[in-house]
This record gives sequence, structure tokens and C-alpha cells, in this order.
Amino acid sequence: MAKSRSLPTGFGELEVLAVGIVLLVEALIGLSLNGWSILSFCKNPELQTPGHLLVLSLALADSGISLNALVAATSSLLRVSHRHWPYGPDGCQAHGFQGFATALASICGSAAIAWGRYYDHCTRSRLAWNMAVTLVLFVWLSSAFWAALPLLGWGHYDYEPLGTCCTLDYSRGDRNCTSFLFTMAFFNFILPLFITHTSYRLMEQKLRKTGHPQVNTTLPARTLLLCWGPYALLYLYTAIMDVTSISPKLQMVQTPPVPRAGTFSISVSLSHPSLFFASLPNDSLSSLFL
Repeated sequence: MAKSRSLPTGFGELEVLAVGIVLLVEALIGLSLNGWSILSFCKNPELQTPGHLLVLSLALADSGISLNALVAATSSLLRVSHRHWPYGPDGCQAHGFQGFATALASICGSAAIAWGRYYDHCTRSRLAWNMAVTLVLFVWLSSAFWAALPLLGWGHYDYEPLGTCCTLDYSRGDRNCTSFLFTMAFFNFILPLFITHTSYRLMEQKLRKTGHPQVNTTLPARTLLLCWGPYALLYLYTAIMDVTSISPKLQMVQTPPVPRAGTFSISVSLSHPSLFFASLPNDSLSSLFL
């Protein structure tokens, strides 16, 4: 992980500066929205329910993504003058771990919310505090576990093409990285996507039988796929193909979640908990699919 003293090939100072400004704006918006969600939960007793605890966990994860994007924005702006990653190799590893852990917590947290709503609306029991706390702990411990594996030797963190962020290194193409990427993608993207889609579809069937108006149950899964799908496809593609076949600029566009939580998912998933907390806690249908 050499610290380059020149801008990467294909990038000019104006482009690096623009990336930094965009990331800075997005990070601040994400922190504001999720900060409002967290504050709402803490100050409003009516929102302090097991179901809303899952949304609080999602807001915390998305706040972590925004903080990661804020560091990326700072390094992008410093890159113009200093021409290198300003935090050193250890800072790169820490940045990669923090970004990856919170990204996984956001993905798995969305699946936990979907399952929690299915449990509330399709079973005879209500989601209890102990079950909600268990789900939150599982989401964060699982995310930390997977994010720690590259630090322990399975997978690897390195600079992304612009050199302003650190994320999973998908350029090596060896058996170590390839096996990690495919295993990680199954347990942390395909499986949560399946849980999210299935949970909402089962809820839709239940609501139809009870005579409630039809609601859009495909939106959460589509949002998850839209926000994180390009990232997963890029990593899986580069795991089996030559990464040099993809231009550095295209790689930057296609990698939103870890360093660029940023570019795609802040604008969509970071507003999700804010909209949820704005709904009335006793209005199950209005809060169900926000």
C-alpha cells in the first residue's frame, strides 16, 4: 500500500475536488438525518418499542457509513494538496474495517427489520424486547466478524482507485480474496436480500387475507438491491475477471457502499429511518413499508 505522491491516472485535481465536495455534502446530510432519527428514539417514549429498536440500529449503522464517507471526503480534499492518503497504512486498515462493518450492519439490519415486521404481522406473537436485542446484537457481532476477517488474513483492505478511501481489495484475484468475496456476498448480501423479499411477500399475503389495502411490498428489497447491487456485482465480477478491464472511473461509480456510502446509499437508505420515525407508532400500515 504505497502512498502515491501523484494523482491516479485518469483523474485530475478538479475531479478529485468534486468527489470530496459531493462526499462531504452527502456525509453531512446522512449524519443529520440519522442523528434526528436517533434523537427521536431517545426523546419520544412512544417510539421506544422493540420494532423501533431495530430501526435505531439501522440508523446507527447508516451514521457509521456517513462518518466513513466524511473521512473519505476529507482525504479527497487533502489529496489535491498532499497527493497521498493522509492517515497512513494503519489508518487505511481502520477505515476499511469501520466502513465495511457498518455497511454490513446496514444490509443485515434492513433484513432484521423485515423479519421483525413479518413476526409482528404474520404470527400470533409480538416482537419482544429480548428478541429485538438479540437481533441487534447478532447483526453487529456478525458484521464485526466479517469485517475483521480481512485484518486476520482472509481477504484484504487496500486503497480504492482514487486513493482517498480504503475498502476490500478486489484487484488481487487470488484464491484467498476470491473465496472471501464469494462467501461474504452469499451470507451478507444474497441471504439478507432473500430474507427481506420473503418477509415482505409473506406480509403482503397476510394483509390480502385480512382485507387491508394492497401495499408495495417489493420496495424494500428493490431498494436494497439498488443501493448495494452494483457493489456486489463489481466485486464478484472482478473476482473472476481481470480488474484492469474496468476503468478506474467506472470502478469509482460502481462502488458506493464502503467508501462511498456516500454516492448511492446515503441518498436512499439513510433517509429510510427518518421517514419511519416520522410515522405514528400505532399506525401499523403507514409505518410498515416506510
